[in-house]
Amino acid sequence: MDRIPLSPALELSRLVYGMWRIGDDADTSPAHVEAKIQSCLDQGITSFDQADIYGGYQAEAILGTALKANPSLRGKMEIITKCDIVAPMGRYASAKVKHYDTSRAHIEKSVEMSLKDMGIEHIDLLLIHRPDPLMDHNETGATLDALVKSGKIGSVGVSNFRPWDWDLLQSAMNTPLVTNQIEISLGEISPFTNGDLAFHQKLGTKLMAWSPLGGGTLIKDEGALGAVMDELAAEFGVDRSAVAVAFLLAHPARLIPVMGTNNLDRIGRISDALKVKLDRESWYRLYEAALGTEVP
Repeated sequence: MDRIPLSPALELSRLVYGMWRIGDDADTSPAHVEAKIQSCLDQGITSFDQADIYGGYQAEAILGTALKANPSLRGKMEIITKCDIVAPMGRYASAKVKHYDTSRAHIEKSVEMSLKDMGIEHIDLLLIHRPDPLMDHNETGATLDALVKSGKIGSVGVSNFRPWDWDLLQSAMNTPLVTNQIEISLGEISPFTNGDLAFHQKLGTKLMAWSPLGGGTLIKDEGALGAVMDELAAEFGVDRSAVAVAFLLAHPARLIPVMGTNNLDRIGRISDALKVKLDRESWYRLYEAALGTEVP
């Protein structure tokens, strides 16, 4: 599987396994989690996406039990995690309102908790999960720089940032931001035209695409988009999810889809998306169906 360099110190697999739903599985045993990881590794998927809030602040610990049971897994993985969302649940049950916290104290505490829960000494990539309207960019930037210098995190990125949010934080950092993880799919095509994708394509930074299947809605689509996906899926001998992901892979910006499922059979077929080679007209057939009209 191709690998995407984000910086001289970090590269990710072309597809990333997202663990946001790992706590929803009826079986969260170390053996079952390891089976998911191994299925990904067998396909060349070495990058794994987490966040402190996933699973009600339990998903990182679930991953950690598997890594502690089989320490050899860690050296085969790039671990991505996120922080700054405080929701009234789990460790933040006393919070009165869901909010964002990009203060030094919160980021440092979140990193320590992530390291502890996953039983690791180093986070390969830390993302600020959501733009914080109260962010002091100088404090946040200095905190992230210090964490990189300490060796606790290797690289820094963001998630759900608009270009101006990115520029603000980067202006206060010595460490380069290496990625922005945004929602982009056949179900959310606005980044293709609203400037988000163009901004990062110009910079040469690689975007990670969360929810590339539209939260499952693309799999259930019964309209024109579903019909085009099915036609292309039959042509390439894959299911429609592979076509939906291939739509993103075909873009010259080299988008990195983050795929999440707890089903071992579906995990084993994540890399089917690499079998689909869309030409320009096929890409635009999908895009037109997603738009609901022909392009202007």
